[in-house]
Amino acid sequence: MKKFDVIIIGGGPGGYVAGIRASQLKLNVAIIEDKHLGGICLNWGCIPTKALLKNAEVLHTIKNAKKFGIEIEDFSINWKKVIKRSRDISRRLSKGIEFLLKKNKISHINGRGILKSKTEIEVLLSDGKKEIFTAKNIIIATGARSKYFSGMEPNGKRIITSKEAMVLDEQPKSLIVIGAGAIGIEFAHFYNSYGTEVTIIEALPQILPTEDIEVADELSKIFKKRGMKILTETFVENVTDKGKSVEVKLKSGEVIIADYTLVAVGVQSNIENIGLEKLGIKTDKGSISVNNLLQTNIQNIYAIGDVAGPPMLAHKASAEGIIAIEHLAGENPAPMEYTNISGCIYSHPEVASVGLTENQAVDLGYKIKVGKFPFRALGKSMAIGETEGFIKVIYDEKFGEMLGCHIIGAEATNLISEAAIARKLETTWHEVLQTIHPHPTLSEGIMEATADAFNEAIHI
Repeated sequence: MKKFDVIIIGGGPGGYVAGIRASQLKLNVAIIEDKHLGGICLNWGCIPTKALLKNAEVLHTIKNAKKFGIEIEDFSINWKKVIKRSRDISRRLSKGIEFLLKKNKISHINGRGILKSKTEIEVLLSDGKKEIFTAKNIIIATGARSKYFSGMEPNGKRIITSKEAMVLDEQPKSLIVIGAGAIGIEFAHFYNSYGTEVTIIEALPQILPTEDIEVADELSKIFKKRGMKILTETFVENVTDKGKSVEVKLKSGEVIIADYTLVAVGVQSNIENIGLEKLGIKTDKGSISVNNLLQTNIQNIYAIGDVAGPPMLAHKASAEGIIAIEHLAGENPAPMEYTNISGCIYSHPEVASVGLTENQAVDLGYKIKVGKFPFRALGKSMAIGETEGFIKVIYDEKFGEMLGCHIIGAEATNLISEAAIARKLETTWHEVLQTIHPHPTLSEGIMEATADAFNEAIHI
């Protein structure tokens, strides 16, 4: 029976980051992972999708090269190389995590862990044997998987999830995407970029349902201009694999046919078959219940990342992992703060947000000042040929603090960190305006949007 200070079940962006932090604090730590280190994010999510989207960005640049005075008469697409590049990057990064675990003297137990007591984990090892490991503290980081509803069960053939969408042998001529959250929107953009006929179906009134409505409306207009069909407030009755095509029947009675259907209606936590019930660990709405220091109702057992509920984001999982480790090590970390986590969608244009939407701020009773600045009015945007979209900021009228920032446009996912830092520091609009932004940059747009909120904008 092997003993550790802490055992982490799951080696994704929450688990391996927690493991490295534990090692830095001189704890004897093990990570149980039966698949690829790095989890879904590195192997089938964040990283490989961004590699695919970079390919789409290069294709976009080639198609629009004439705007830059570059004549590209002919080019071809090697689909297999497009997919291979993405998979190669994931493999290299997974090997990198293996190196980091070895460097930090973290034991990697190759198997599947099941809680047997509050200090014991039974592991079904990769060779088929079972072994018991003990730890003073346990962190559950088992992640999440694709979600689906009755009537649209994926079969890995014509009815697919994001995993299959990353490795299709050939580019489909047509694709139906069910669900217009981040995953659905990114794949819709990717395949549309290569000429696939894309239809997006969303049950709620807007695409990107958690985003500010103005941002969602702007992306919807851009996508429609690019030839995508978008159906909101539309419900799917069932999806049928027809062998060489797939048929989606809507509750209205309409039937849509395509080569493939991507089911992207969300993800669900992996809480099954890990021993929660035996120990009486509480769950709520399909995820493990934790406090703001990531403890479950059993004090020495923690849960982090997707298994601990929304927002289901890699950077949130990593932050939770560090807090959990520091707390169990007696480091007295600041509790997890969920109101200032940036959300990013890597479409073209990109979408990023942090804090409250305009409607949320109003619903919470704030008197607000709202400013917007279009990318087309920025010199840098014009210079790089990326003028779609805008930056929107929301300030509390009484105290002047930034309540939210919402960006649709070039480099939105990088720009949003300025707003997140501003919110963390309780920065007011005065301080944003008094921070001299370099010119020409895209970040000037945040300053200009702030100025617009207080009728001081210079360039619009």
